[in-house]
Amino acid sequence: MLNMNWKLEQREKEGKIIKVGIVGAGQMGRGMVTQMVLMKGMTPAIVSDINVSLAVQAFKYAEVTDDEIVVAKSLDEANAGIAAGKYVACGDAAFVSAADGVDAVIDCTGVPDVGAKVATDAMKNGKHVVMLNVETDVVIGPYLDKFAKDHGVIYTGSAGDEPGAVMELYCFAKAMGLNVEVMGKGKNNKLDYECNPDTVLEEATRRKMSPRMLCAFKDGTKTMVEMTAMCNYTGLIPDVIGGHGPATAPGTEGVKQLNEIFKLKKDGGILNKHGVVEYVNGIAPGVFVTVSTDNAEIAYQLQYHSMGPGPLWTLYRPYHLCNLETPLTVAKAVIDGEKTCVAKDGLVAECITRAKIDLKAGQNLDGIGGYTTLGSICTEAEATEKGYVPFGLINKNAVMKVDCKKGDLITYDMVELDKNTLIYKLRKEQDAMYGKHVL
Repeated sequence: MLNMNWKLEQREKEGKIIKVGIVGAGQMGRGMVTQMVLMKGMTPAIVSDINVSLAVQAFKYAEVTDDEIVVAKSLDEANAGIAAGKYVACGDAAFVSAADGVDAVIDCTGVPDVGAKVATDAMKNGKHVVMLNVETDVVIGPYLDKFAKDHGVIYTGSAGDEPGAVMELYCFAKAMGLNVEVMGKGKNNKLDYECNPDTVLEEATRRKMSPRMLCAFKDGTKTMVEMTAMCNYTGLIPDVIGGHGPATAPGTEGVKQLNEIFKLKKDGGILNKHGVVEYVNGIAPGVFVTVSTDNAEIAYQLQYHSMGPGPLWTLYRPYHLCNLETPLTVAKAVIDGEKTCVAKDGLVAECITRAKIDLKAGQNLDGIGGYTTLGSICTEAEATEKGYVPFGLINKNAVMKVDCKKGDLITYDMVELDKNTLIYKLRKEQDAMYGKHVL
């Protein structure tokens, strides 16, 4: 994002303010709105949430006064509010996708099917789309990227979220000619595969989070989704289903340990192969790439610069500011016409579905952050071969056809999916794009 501060300041001076629409005013949305109000050259022109009071409150976190806020109950009211220079709050995401003058739309709902509709509606209306909803991206990212190209706009993942944050390190290392052997993230919340929205309710309330969101962090689903995105953005793959998840010391000491941990098994490490994604318990909340070089002089130079003795070295970013960085991706798309991160060419990995509890035939499932299932990761090739169900296709209308045990991976022949969702239909189209007919 070098020089973006100057570019945004120039937009401000010229009165060319980038107008942004945001769908979802939960924890991610409200922080983003607040950050954007404080920035130069950009404004959160319209914000929607099914609970419109949350959209209003998002502006108030940024100390926007009541007289500057318009609550729109129709698209005409929304357009009038934006034209008058007001901040618009609404309860209908369709207003955001269709509003006049909006340059880019951000989805931060975390609901896969909502993300599919917001993205396609916005792009039909000529707006760039920044997808903070990684749960949608890992299911139909390639389709949405093609859809964007067909409509002359940009579709991209977001800076700040871990896949976007670690892409900065990945691109930095690759541009210098280094080999990226491992790419990944620290695990922010202690793993609890059995947690559900009830068991995390007290903590979620204290942290001003949705219980389902916190549950998705704790049961590992978000980590699996994020690593799947990393694979699709780079071509790297998981070493094993679900990853190894090694433990390290916290902070800098833990980062140094990765140089030994991520050696191949034959050399005393944990990996079967290099060119993989991984998560680590101990170095949260940062992201990393572990690199190598084939050149003896560069190896010497890396040692000289206090990176360690090799043959592996780890580059570490000790933070990711998630939603607070998302506006920078908007700026990059609008000003420079560039994406932050997007699937390279189809899917390389899948976030697949695992039973969280014993399940019975006829039982309804409930999707991300719920009571019945959680996400894992495997290669796209294995997911296709074994028929594993992408986790983003699971919702409350999905019904088990057979009994299965806690921990089992769920295949298409085990569950009746909800075929009426947009994301199901778009995934079917995406599969056809790549010559597959799974659904």
